[in-house]
Amino acid sequence: MPKELESGLLYVSEEFEVAGHLCACGCRAKVMTPLGPTEWSFEEVDGQPTLRPSIGSWQLPCQSHYWIIGGTVRWSSKWTPEQIEQGRRGEEERTRAYFESRKAAKPGRLAALWHWLKELAGRAFRRR
Repeated sequence: MPKELESGLLYVSEEFEVAGHLCACGCRAKVMTPLGPTEWSFEEVDGQPTLRPSIGSWQLPCQSHYWIIGGTVRWSSKWTPEQIEQGRRGEEERTRAYFESRKAAKPGRLAALWHWLKELAGRAFRRR
């Protein structure tokens, strides 16, 4: 990520899983969005970036709210403090649910050992 960002450009670091840009309202504040399964997603089609979900700069004085879709900024409605708090609670719940589901999906050590032994036995049996 360069130290100085250029207006109208979305910078993406796949290595560090982050996207950054200057706020679309023109206030020149840096907006950084982490990328990942519980954060924002980035997609590029024909050289045009899309960042999902919307960007709500609630911590900035401008409190801009917009989408970046197909390389175009699409403005969204301004949120009330209650909507912002509800959105934050929703994000926390989705993050918690995601990681809980990952824990549940991960086999225990005994199950992993059993799977490995079955795989090993199956390979040995097929060689005969």
